[in-house]
This record gives sequence, C-alpha cells and structure tokens, in this order.
Amino acid sequence: MSEVKLATETRTEFGKGAARRIRRANKVPGVVYGHGAEPVHVTLPGHELLLALRTPNVLLSLDIEGKTELAIPKAVQRDPLKGFLEHVDLLLVRRGEKVTVEVVVETEGELAPGSFLVENVLNTLSVETEATHIPESVTVSIAGLEAGDAIHAKDVALPNGTTLVTDPEAVVIQILAAQAEEPAAEGETEGAEA
Repeated sequence: MSEVKLATETRTEFGKGAARRIRRANKVPGVVYGHGAEPVHVTLPGHELLLALRTPNVLLSLDIEGKTELAIPKAVQRDPLKGFLEHVDLLLVRRGEKVTVEVVVETEGELAPGSFLVENVLNTLSVETEATHIPESVTVSIAGLEAGDAIHAKDVALPNGTTLVTDPEAVVIQILAAQAEEPAAEGETEGAEA
C-alpha cells in the first residue's frame, strides 16, 4: 500500500467557470468529506494526483490548512475524450479504520491442455480492510482448470485482515470450452448465393 503526500489549497469559488480556471492552471478541483465533518472543497496538483491515481486504492496524505489528513479516492471524473482529471471526491480515513473498497482480480497460471477460454465474470471484488493496508489486487490461480470449472468469490485467498463483502457464491472466473464454427455445407452456400 503506497501513501502519497499532496499539498492542497482550499477553494471558495465554485461553479463551471471556477473549475475551468483551476483546470487551466493544471490543477484539479475536489471535495474531501467523511467522519461527519463538513465537506472541504480543495484544489489538488493535477500531475501529482494523476500519477497517484495510477495505483489502485492509493492512500493520500493531504495537507489541508496545515493539518494532515488521510483520504482514499471515492469517485474520479475524467474527460471522456482526452482522459484528464476533471474532479475528484476523496473520503477521509483514519489509521486502523475499516473501509470497503473494490480490489482488482488478477489471474496466474496455465490452463490444462486443450482449447479453453477464461471468462472474467468479476474484474473486482468488494472487500473490507484497514484503510492503511488496502491490497492493490488479489491473485487467482487458474492452473490446471478445465472447461466447466469456476472459481467463486469464497475461493479467492485474501490477505490477512481483509474480509469479503461480495456475495461468496458469486462466480469470479469460469472456464469455457472454445467453440469452433462448423464450415457450412456446399449445398447451403450455393443456395445462399442464388
């Protein structure tokens, strides 16, 4: 779990025009909320935030008006065409506090010999874990699996201190037999052309 320090500035201007001015200055408007406190509207450094958000469930150490707060990204809005950050919502957390987050599921290993397809039914699992020890991903082994086999959420090994929130019976990965198309008979092809 990586912790990234970011300097923030509180903002008092709101609306579309103010947000555009902030983005032109290579910064990102955002809001920090949680623990029953009033939401704080902030401006974050754009490039540093973009780099930090490349790590899933990154823990951000924010300097807000001289006070250090820990936060995790709750919602990130990006420009659909250019991909730059438009706005970010950050949830305040405390050390030792449990949070519910989505963790990426990765696969490893080789399937049994044959023509099989791996279908990732769920790309993420919802888990509850300590805010300062959020896993970046969980790994599932598909070694030796054959067509018809499935891995359920309850079968995924989670790190210590992490509990599953997703339905335990939910299928995460299933193995399918590859189906080749049968060549059309000559009579059917000629009939279609006529």
